[in-house]
Amino acid sequence: MSDFLDVSESLTGRRWVGPAVEISRAAEQIAQDTNLPPALCAVLARRGVPAQEAASFLEPKLADLLPDPRTIKDMEVAAARFLQAVKAKQRIAVFADYDVDGGTSAALLITWLRAMGLTATLYVPDRIDEGYGPNAPAMAALAKDHDLIICVDCGTLSHDPIAAAKGADVVVLDHHLGGETLPDCVAVVNPNRQDESGELAHLCAASVVFLMLVEANRQMRAEGANGPDLMSMLDLVALGTVADVAPLIGVNRALVRQGLKVMSRRERAGVVALSDVSRMDSAPNTYHLGFLLGPRVNAGGRIGKADLGARLLSTDNEQEARAIADQLDHLNTERRDIEAAVRAAALAQAEERGLDAPLVWAAGEGWHPGVVGIVASRLKENTNRPAIVIGLDGDEGKGSGRSVSGVDLGASIQKLAAEELLIKGGGHKMAAGLTVARDQLEPAMARLSELLAKQGAGNAGPADLKLDGLLMPAAATVELIQDIDKAGPYGAGAPAPRFAFPDVEIRFTKRVGDSHIKVTFGDGFGARLDAIAFGAYDTPLGPALESHGGARFHLAGRLEINTWGGRQTVQLRLEDAARA
Repeated sequence: MSDFLDVSESLTGRRWVGPAVEISRAAEQIAQDTNLPPALCAVLARRGVPAQEAASFLEPKLADLLPDPRTIKDMEVAAARFLQAVKAKQRIAVFADYDVDGGTSAALLITWLRAMGLTATLYVPDRIDEGYGPNAPAMAALAKDHDLIICVDCGTLSHDPIAAAKGADVVVLDHHLGGETLPDCVAVVNPNRQDESGELAHLCAASVVFLMLVEANRQMRAEGANGPDLMSMLDLVALGTVADVAPLIGVNRALVRQGLKVMSRRERAGVVALSDVSRMDSAPNTYHLGFLLGPRVNAGGRIGKADLGARLLSTDNEQEARAIADQLDHLNTERRDIEAAVRAAALAQAEERGLDAPLVWAAGEGWHPGVVGIVASRLKENTNRPAIVIGLDGDEGKGSGRSVSGVDLGASIQKLAAEELLIKGGGHKMAAGLTVARDQLEPAMARLSELLAKQGAGNAGPADLKLDGLLMPAAATVELIQDIDKAGPYGAGAPAPRFAFPDVEIRFTKRVGDSHIKVTFGDGFGARLDAIAFGAYDTPLGPALESHGGARFHLAGRLEINTWGGRQTVQLRLEDAARA
């Protein structure tokens, strides 16, 4: 494949890659058959949408895409036991993971039960004291006071803790990779069980919980009763899906799209309070969910009180919601400071070890367990390699890992645990957690590197910048962006379209803050466009554009609508550049 615009090494060291010939041909065919804008056709072609399905793809209907919940094993049994508890007014506990997916999953159940006049007990384990997932003391204590314990976003590998819940029934609603055997309980509903087909492997836990509630409502209807309104709960499903970086394909895309519409109605006290404290000033989109709301919900589980996020999302009290949202906002600021310190230390250590190995890893004394996952993400992004970051405390280290496309980190971590090089570990393809004995750290990481190398990790250089096509500044209109947005939402598994603006002149630059740059560029025929590049001075991009000296450049990035003072203008989120 030839380099797009002949850019083999951009200012950030990347090769630019355009659409394959067959994708370009498909885009031309879609344009001929539908009269849709060529830029939108390029996006549809990349997504594999044939011309005859373009209209339905641009207006996805949840009713057409929602899978039958009963196709997931144990679903009918789980919903039936849940309804049995509801009818008998049994005591129900929800044991949730401390991240956004766990919080949204718990909030779905609590909201549904509240609509039925029931109050559930929420239990979220402390990240540092208890670690991920159910633990025997907590489960035993819950079992004494409850008839049914529902584990959400956790529990699939928790054989001993679930066995400790004597006297109570346990239902697991999860999506993490399952082992060869399942815990002994009423139901384990998980599209990533080893005996599942894998067709719904892309669902997050909140979607699994939602499908269980769909099945519960269906069973109620069969008996002549109506359950609570589920469509109004899709804002929670959307938040869980985006924050857990589930791929925005198939039903996930429809769930998020519909969920964003629900969220824009500002009906959930916790989400409204969180949006306000995050200073969201426009209709919610996937960026807001992933980078404004998600991190704040997560902040409680990372460095504060573990149940704050779930409590915020499930409360219907506006005053309580505002108080918790403020608390989470402060915690998120604190989390950023802690993260910055750990990131600097981890990057220095990883660089010393070498950034070209199949695995990039770092471990440090007292690194906060609540930020190691975020730092692992940063290392992965910087190196285009799987990354593990571990905080050491006493004889053990607790760590988190993030992977790159095509490398299954969760399976390798599970293999390491089975080989007893880890105390415990699990996760899914793109993210995993682990606990390792201090004296096993080096051999465990060496073995993990070996396993990841077999999957091809470490073979890649800097990630190629994939582009959907060329645009001229005059063609970048608000209307075009609105058209392209119809093929969204964009995120994991469905990257936002990127376009290149060829051979443009830089008309204006301004440094913003410590590391960002604003640019105005034109094509020499009167059309101009504004752009902003975040973190540009952390790379050669900022200095090169600032001192352009009249040179012409190819610019690449994502188009977005900038709203200011009620006026909408087009802005390029500039990601890369190359000398023309």
